[in-house]
Amino acid sequence: MKIWCFSCFIFGKEEEEEEDNKAMKEGISENEGETEGNFGNNEEDTEATALRDLRQERYGQESMRWTDEMNRAMQRARSGFGGDGGGATNWGEMGPVFEEEGQFVAPPLVLRRSAFCTSWLGRGENSGSSSAVAEAAGSCNEGCDRDAHNKRARVNSCSNDCHYAAVMASGAGNSTPSADRHLGLRQSSSTPSNNDIFYHNFMWNNNSDDNPFDSNGARDDGDDSITSKSEDLEVRMDLTDDLLHMVFSFLDHVNLCQAAKVCRQWRAATSHEDFWRCLNFENRNISVEQFEDMSRRYPNATEVNIYGAPAIHLLVMEALFSLRNLETLTVGKGLLGDPFFVALGDCIMLKSLNVNDATLGSGIQEIPISHDRLCHLQLTKCRVMRISVRCPQLETLSLKRSNMAQAVLNCPLLHLLDIGSCHKLTDAAIRSAAISCPQLESIDMSNCSCVSDETLREIALTCANLHILNASYCPNISLESVRLPMLTVLKLHSCEGITSASMSAIAYSYMLEVLELDNCSLLTSVSLDLPRLQNIRLVHCRKFADLNLQSIMLSSIMLSNCPALHRINITSNSLQKLALQKQENLTTLALQCQYLQEVDLTDCESLTNSICEVFSDGGGCPMLKSLVLDNCETLTAVRFHSTSLVSLSLVGCRAITALDLACPSLELVCLDGCDHLEEASFCPVALRSLNLGICPKLKILSIEAPSMVSLELKGCGVLSEASINCPLLTSLDASFCSQLKDDCLSATTASCPLIGSLILMSCPSVGSDGLLSLQRLPHLSVLDLSYTFLMNLQPVFDSCLQLKVLKLQACKYLTDTSLEPLYKDGALPALQELDLSYGTLCQFAIEELLACCRHLTHLSLNGCVNMHDLNWGCSGGQLSELPGKISSPASFSHENIPVPIEQPNRLLQNLNCVGCPNIRKVVIPAVALCLHLSSLNLSLSANLKEVDVVCFNLCFLNLSNCCSLEILKLECPRLTSLFLQSCNIDEGVVEAAISQCGMLETLDVRFCPKICSISMGRLRAACSSLKRIFSSLSPS
Repeated sequence: MKIWCFSCFIFGKEEEEEEDNKAMKEGISENEGETEGNFGNNEEDTEATALRDLRQERYGQESMRWTDEMNRAMQRARSGFGGDGGGATNWGEMGPVFEEEGQFVAPPLVLRRSAFCTSWLGRGENSGSSSAVAEAAGSCNEGCDRDAHNKRARVNSCSNDCHYAAVMASGAGNSTPSADRHLGLRQSSSTPSNNDIFYHNFMWNNNSDDNPFDSNGARDDGDDSITSKSEDLEVRMDLTDDLLHMVFSFLDHVNLCQAAKVCRQWRAATSHEDFWRCLNFENRNISVEQFEDMSRRYPNATEVNIYGAPAIHLLVMEALFSLRNLETLTVGKGLLGDPFFVALGDCIMLKSLNVNDATLGSGIQEIPISHDRLCHLQLTKCRVMRISVRCPQLETLSLKRSNMAQAVLNCPLLHLLDIGSCHKLTDAAIRSAAISCPQLESIDMSNCSCVSDETLREIALTCANLHILNASYCPNISLESVRLPMLTVLKLHSCEGITSASMSAIAYSYMLEVLELDNCSLLTSVSLDLPRLQNIRLVHCRKFADLNLQSIMLSSIMLSNCPALHRINITSNSLQKLALQKQENLTTLALQCQYLQEVDLTDCESLTNSICEVFSDGGGCPMLKSLVLDNCETLTAVRFHSTSLVSLSLVGCRAITALDLACPSLELVCLDGCDHLEEASFCPVALRSLNLGICPKLKILSIEAPSMVSLELKGCGVLSEASINCPLLTSLDASFCSQLKDDCLSATTASCPLIGSLILMSCPSVGSDGLLSLQRLPHLSVLDLSYTFLMNLQPVFDSCLQLKVLKLQACKYLTDTSLEPLYKDGALPALQELDLSYGTLCQFAIEELLACCRHLTHLSLNGCVNMHDLNWGCSGGQLSELPGKISSPASFSHENIPVPIEQPNRLLQNLNCVGCPNIRKVVIPAVALCLHLSSLNLSLSANLKEVDVVCFNLCFLNLSNCCSLEILKLECPRLTSLFLQSCNIDEGVVEAAISQCGMLETLDVRFCPKICSISMGRLRAACSSLKRIFSSLSPS
């Protein structure tokens, strides 16, 4: 088969097809209504050719005149096809639809195409009479896009005909203004909805004899031997009928109609009755005539849905009489008269009837429903006084929300009855209806306020197989004298009569699996021993105080917003998760749940310390893995000894002072907000990390964790005794542990030999003995001794040979000679980062350190008040004595990079001298060999006046808030960021400095009083690589 690439086809039967073919064979071309021309003869005579050319020229010159005449003709004939304005649909521009002997006859393709052209130009003008349409058909046909050889539609995405297909693609709604605008369809005096368009498209596309195109997309009356010049536009694909059937099975009815317009094979495939077993006209504006056509076309349809359709009574009567195999019928939103229920018995195959939101009969008399094979009946939201149902095969009946006073049932096999929200049904009527169905298994009488215990007793005696009962919102029942032994599901929401006395009656239902008691305001206690109970709900029971459940199959408990609940006793072998959140008065909890794994007791503010015994070994929960006790503020001493516990959360338990966890499987513990914890023991646990920095009052700590790698004690200011046995520990942060002494540090280093990072900041009690114990840590690489009272660092130099990071911030007792082993004796050869910020070292010690420690990569000298100048170009600091030769030392540029010959380069990468108040001059020449320096921070140095830096790899330079800066010289070809915020520096100096930085991208000159907004252009001209300039845009 061939699939042609085109926007849309309009199929139909041309009434004069035989005459046209005959005329073409005889060489007659005088008929102006012919669209494709004459291709019957192999040769075309000269006279016919000239006449055709003349017609085409005349059409091109007078197209507007034809349009005006067409519009006038249509206005004159507005009552032509429409008749008296009522009845059948008038299809306007598309041409009328006729019925002949029950067969569908489409209007000629010529008329439809000409009417489409006029519709597009006229924008919705009503169609005229057939003679008026024929008057303009000839001229319109001359302009049709047809392939002159194969007589198929050309590819033309801008064709006006595509508007018809656009309507089919629209969704099923009540109206489509855009479709009406393009098509100008009208039914009677109003514009039809998409539902009418859907029906007529379906009728045109499913008439197997009316399609002028064959399965290959070509006209039947053409010469197949003649090939088109545009043959390369064809898409050839061979699809078998079975494959098409499988593909089309995934389409809905609207898309099936779209597919039917492709070719004859697709039309035949989409017309298969398998796709039209279900005729769904829900909320569609379908007429009785249209429905009759569909019924005759598909008499084997088994399911019909006409809910929301107009004239519902006539449609449903047609369905009952025409569709003899109908099994499922859905109707609603209308009036169903008595004849419908009388004729219902004649539809012998009907099995399911759904009536929703309808008025049955006149609404005041009894409606009989009798059918021998009906199995499912739903009459929901129906308005009727009385109904009588006699259906011997009926299995389910729903009368939910129907407005009826009585229902007489004669359904011996009925097993499901739903009369929920039938407010007018009396207690006697409900009793009579239920006991007349002895096979009932499920009954829903929710919101039936008249139901009493007497009715339930009668039902229990008559319906021995009753399994499901929903009596929610029935205020008059208490169940005290009702026995329902076979019940499996019982729902009693908001039943004001349910009390603790009702539980004795429920206890007789030994088969009960689901029990729901939400909003039972008078219920105070529940004590049940039901072996099959699996699910219980107790929500918003204001007076409920005591729960005692024994069920080996209990798997789900929902307890919420029961403010009086104070005691729970549960025995179950199936319960795995228990959530009892916000039970503020719960004080006693007893559990015997062998498979319980998760317990959440968040905001149970009245729980006592005895809860720990419940969740410890021997307490009844041997497989407990997760326990949440967040915000249980009455807990003071928590002691858990559990071999199964994996996760414990005590967030917000502010009253806890003692914590003892002997849980070898414990992997996660949260102690946020435990502000008063004084003693903690974790022996043994499986924790990999522990943060006790949020426990500022912790005094005694004992940890035995074979898997722990990280321990944070930051802020435990009163911690004086600590026993830490963690053989895999690699990181220990004991910052601000002011009471931590040397003996504790020595014991820790002995038991934790793998420590690589040790933070002892603000630990003033640590002395030389404690530092000597660091020799037990061969992997120690990071040591922080900031804010300590150390005066001698020799124990560190002797013990930490692999140290890479040493922080000595604010160690004010270090003397000038404290660091001599670093730059004289070569101590700590692996040291890379050194922090001496806020120290008291003199200028000479700093210069010696800079000159000799060439292996340092990061050096911080922030806030060093004794550092005056950083001049690596003078003779000071032994720079002049260092042997070495530099090629071209006088100049340094991007093309001429200094190459050290004998002297090794400095490895320094980051140098921070922030807030050095006495530094005045910074000079780093090429001879300093700082080839790796990438970041230099000199901000907040208020007295800094001169900066002269020659550094090839420098990328970041910060001189912000250097308010005295006057001289700035830079030869840094790789500098990308320069910060001069709040610097009192001249514009010309900045311009000259950045001109030597060919890769500068970011320049910050905000709050520089001598640099105005109009200077931004000159700065960009000085450095073409600038991308971002931050300025305060102050005027000059």
